[in-house]
Formats: sequence, structure tokens, C-alpha cells
Amino acid sequence: MSEVIDRPLRDDEKPAASRLRIVDCDVHPSLHSHDDLNEFLPKRWQQHLKEYGSHLRTPYLFTTPYPRSSPLIARRDAWPPTGGPPGSDLAFMQKQHLDPLDVEFGILQVLDLFIFSQQNLEFGAAIQRAINEWQLAFWSHRDPRLKASILVGQDGVDLAIAEIERCAKVGEYIQINVSPRANEPLGRRRYWPIYERAQALGLPLGIHVGGYGGHAPTGGGWPSYYVEEHQSNAHTIAAQLASLVIEGVPERFPKLKIVFIEGGFGWIPSAMWRMDQHFERFRSEVPHLKRKPSEYVRESFWFTTQPIDEPDEARHLRALIEWVGVDRLLFSSDYPHWDFDDPRFAFKTPLTEAERRKIFSTNARAVYKF
Repeated sequence: MSEVIDRPLRDDEKPAASRLRIVDCDVHPSLHSHDDLNEFLPKRWQQHLKEYGSHLRTPYLFTTPYPRSSPLIARRDAWPPTGGPPGSDLAFMQKQHLDPLDVEFGILQVLDLFIFSQQNLEFGAAIQRAINEWQLAFWSHRDPRLKASILVGQDGVDLAIAEIERCAKVGEYIQINVSPRANEPLGRRRYWPIYERAQALGLPLGIHVGGYGGHAPTGGGWPSYYVEEHQSNAHTIAAQLASLVIEGVPERFPKLKIVFIEGGFGWIPSAMWRMDQHFERFRSEVPHLKRKPSEYVRESFWFTTQPIDEPDEARHLRALIEWVGVDRLLFSSDYPHWDFDDPRFAFKTPLTEAERRKIFSTNARAVYKF
């Protein structure tokens, strides 16, 4: 988490990242209210929402399970002066984030339990389609820097495929987003048709932390505190990385690019070391894997940088970056959330000009083909 500087940058403060212009892979737009979707939602589903509301897989209604550390998990200064929640006012986002930080491209990541967790899969698909159209109409078409993603619920595979095909014909979406907390681990074959279409269309698969799949977010059950839940995000992503690799997704779909978003990257080296060690011992159980798990990770997966682990000694962060691989990291700010990483101060360790350019721009440009 970086400090927010609420003033224009002096010239001597502008690092290379700002001069080269950054690609921010995690920008959160918000609805003013669910009524924003009415123009994109068929009358049938508008009426359904009024009469029945959402039927979510989480056991909690109308709220997230824990009071957040700040309202809507947002920066205090991110509330637009025009009203509405943080991330809901494009002009304010431009003024506060895109323009002063010289963001060349910002990838939209829409978060809402409302989107991914619907038990009624047809209703969920209608919501996802409306959200996908809303991203273009309210954001991308009004500011070409902002790139939309195709949101689909992977537990309704046929519905997801139809939405992916529809959006692909539009030609304006840059990735396919699925939830990290589906009904089953993401490596399961029931989800492979989605991965097959993503590979065929050349669209990366984005997996952003969050949401509730109906299961406790930790292996030990439901935590008591938000700080525990936030800690579990890395565990969730690590479990899904292992599922995808060990079940054989990158072996079956070698051209598929998978981006884990907002899971950090400090845990990745030990996850690779452990998978490789177990693979050597149990490789007869998984003959479909032709290579060590770490080799698949280094070829098929990318990781956004926020939240950056901040060890006491800068050299430890430097070692983490080298162990993960500088080519695997994509800068993300998580604007406008409370643990936002300011690109000017996010890396508390020296980076070469070439490394900085890769992390802040060229890695993302290669993955998303900007």
C-alpha cells in the first residue's frame, strides 16, 4: 500500500514509470446503482430483480460478510464530489487517477457480488451481459484509455460461451474475466470449454480475487475478521494456480494466457518450489503433465503487482521479483480501493530502467496486445 499524494507532481518527482506512461491492469469502475443496468437488462430480468432480488451463493444478504476497513473498501478521497460511490464518476476518475499518473491504458475490473454469485444462472448471465455492455457505454466509449473485459459466470458454461462469442464479435474487449471462487476448483474439466474459446479467440483469462463461491474463503473455514479474509486472497489464488496447473490446463491449452489480479506475488516462488518438489515425488499420479509445474507457471501465467509485499529490507523484494520473473509481472494500482498502490512509490526497491519499463508497460502490452 502506498501513500497518496494529493498534489501535482514536481518534475524531479516524476519517475521513469510516469514518463513512459503506465498500463494499469486493475481499475475498478462502480455502478451508481443497479438501476444503471436497466437500459441493458431485458424487462423480464428487471422485473425478476424487483420481485425476487438476488439469490447469491454467499450466505450473507445485502452486504459483504465483514465490515470493511473503510466504506466500500475505498480511499477516503475517492468519493466523487458529484455523489455516488468511488469509481462511479468518469470525470473524477480522469482527474484523480488517469491524467495525473499518465495512465496510457486502464483495464476495467468490475467487482460486485451481484455479478458472479447468482444461483439463478440465467439471471446471472443476463446481469453479466448488461455489465459488459455498460462497461463499453459508460466507460470505454467515453474514454478510449479504459479497456473492458468480458465478465462471465463459469458455472453456466453454455451461457458463458454464448456471451464470449457475442462480445468477441464486438471486438472491443481485451480479456475474459471469471471468478476465482466458482463451485469447483478452476482446473476442473467442466470449465475447459471456456479456456478453449479464450485460446481460440486469443483473449487472456483474467481472474481477480474476491467474491464468494458458497464455500468458506479459507481452508480452515469462515474467518472472524476482515484482516483474515484479506490475507486469504493470496491463499485462494495459490490454490487456483495449483488446480489449473496440476489438472493440466496449460498443458492442454498452451497458448492460453492467464492473469491473476490483486493476489500479489510474494507467495509465488514458494508455491512453485512446493509444486515442483511434489511433482518429482508423485509424477506417476499426473502423467498428463509433461514438465515441472514451475515451467507452466513461467510460460502461461502473469500476476498483477498489487498488493505488493513490503519486506523490511528492499533486497528481499528485489529477490522476490527475480524469483517470480520480471516478465511475469504487470503493474496494477487497484484504484480507488483503500490499499491502492501509487505507481510513483509502489516499488520500494531499485529497478533498472528496462525492468521498470517491462513491469509498468511492455509486459501488459504484450499480454493484451495494445
